[in-house]
Amino acid sequence: MNLLQFIKKFPNEQSCKAHFIESRIQQGIECKKCSTIEHYWLKSKCQFQCKRSKFRTTLRSGTILQSSKLPYKYWYITAHLMSSTKKGFSAHEVQRQLGHNRYEPIWLMMQKVRTAMGKSERNSVLKGMVEMDEAYISTHTPKKLKERLKRGKGSQKKQKIMVMAESFPLENNQGFTSKFCGKFSMQVNKSELKEAVNEMVSKTINSKTILFTDMAKSYVDLNKIVDTHIMEKSSVSWDSTLQWSHIAIANLKRNLLGVYHFVKNEYLQGYLDEFCYKLNRRKQKDLFQNLILDLI
Repeated sequence: MNLLQFIKKFPNEQSCKAHFIESRIQQGIECKKCSTIEHYWLKSKCQFQCKRSKFRTTLRSGTILQSSKLPYKYWYITAHLMSSTKKGFSAHEVQRQLGHNRYEPIWLMMQKVRTAMGKSERNSVLKGMVEMDEAYISTHTPKKLKERLKRGKGSQKKQKIMVMAESFPLENNQGFTSKFCGKFSMQVNKSELKEAVNEMVSKTINSKTILFTDMAKSYVDLNKIVDTHIMEKSSVSWDSTLQWSHIAIANLKRNLLGVYHFVKNEYLQGYLDEFCYKLNRRKQKDLFQNLILDLI
């Protein structure tokens, strides 16, 4: 959905609210009292009412919007901005676009949207042929730590993440000469121990996968988790074994630096979820509608 289509479909608060009601009905509402999903909209009370127990559920209850006092139009504009571009928007920029006086509510709203994106990403499992590599992301360093920073691994200004990418060979008349990328997954991993890597791989990658990695010591036991594990020396060439994971890491770093400038360690996973959410749905025609349903 482009900007002109969005303005035409959601010109005011009432249109956003009406669409949210339809989306909740489409997703289904479970009664907290009797667990039934049969509800109808009680217009006089602006609530859903269970057909069996007559228990009422507010429109925002049980959704990411719960406890938020921001108007529905704020949420819809923010969801449109976050889903309409590959790069993303900072909270300061969204605040300026909305004309809101305070920064904190807008930042919290965007963090909640990223939380919904992350929950959706956790449901997907990578399969087939998968590349995996680690990267170190520069993060915000508190002033009190700047005088005693470490260098290399373990530095306070670097956060380790694991990047996994589905990679499938493309066949032509001359054989397999190029690769096609599928889904991606990026997760924060603070530990250098192989046990932490093994746990992450077992939750994210299918056991019948062919896994490609470099020769890091923390990968030595991955052959017990996946069907086939191939370790090769890492290379920066275009046709390297870890081609798509390297491209994803480079794009992620430029995105974080160019849009957000710096990210704190405790919030980095949310930005990784947003990046992968849009990357994995790059071929969807209406990503905005998909995001609205994920907010419910």
